[in-house]
Amino acid sequence: MKKVLFFFLTLILLSSCATASFSRYKGVGRIKQYDIYSTQLPDSFDGFRIAFATDFHYESRFTAKRLQGMVRALQAADADVLLLGGDYRGRNGGNLTELFDALSEVKTPYGTYAVMGNHDRGENGEWVRREMERTGICLLEHQTDTLFRGNAFILLSGVRNPFDLKQNGVSPTLALCPDDFVVMLVHTPDYVEDVDVSNTDVALAGHTHGGQVSLFRRYTPAHFSKYGNRFLTGLKHNSEGIPVIISNGLGTSRKDIRLFTPSEVVVVVLHKK
Repeated sequence: MKKVLFFFLTLILLSSCATASFSRYKGVGRIKQYDIYSTQLPDSFDGFRIAFATDFHYESRFTAKRLQGMVRALQAADADVLLLGGDYRGRNGGNLTELFDALSEVKTPYGTYAVMGNHDRGENGEWVRREMERTGICLLEHQTDTLFRGNAFILLSGVRNPFDLKQNGVSPTLALCPDDFVVMLVHTPDYVEDVDVSNTDVALAGHTHGGQVSLFRRYTPAHFSKYGNRFLTGLKHNSEGIPVIISNGLGTSRKDIRLFTPSEVVVVVLHKK
């Protein structure tokens, strides 16, 4: 009897630890930093900081009471630019005006850029577009923008609906110069494997939620990617060796549960190699 009780107490403790947030920002499990080194990065962009937030699914597990935690985490990232990866409204609804009001509190020197996710369609998509226009967020749909520091620049390229390869199966990066440093923003990491994304130096994606329930960051019963766990979370590479950083995101999909997959804000720091 004592052994059974000990087992259940241990299980409860492990579950609590696995779902708890150990960051100082309520609703954001962690701020995860990645350092990217490249010989193509202009000298003036050495140390350039990118904050990346995605998969809000507002309101799912990510509720109104967690908005200010997100804002503080993004402000603490001390980023030069803020990127948003899509899926803004949860399956149970959510006031997107509240979400975008909170996001607009985060000020960066280069502003905020975004792409859409698979949940941002129909009425949801129309609402997202209105809120982005209202709050001055630049939506990149198969478009590229240029970020300047003096005479030097890097390129930011966003992908429109990466699940529709018939319409969007030609990457916007193909029209860019191989010598330029290019950051790709795309909702799903599958896109960097499905199509030719040449000229991309680093891609940022979400969609997988880290599996939401995962063991050792490798195994999960939920397959948000058709490539299984290959692009589950973290820094991965496609078959051509192009790095793609996959965020666990902030909200939840399907079921409002996380286990060993902390919600996160991602910070990417660029370095001249």
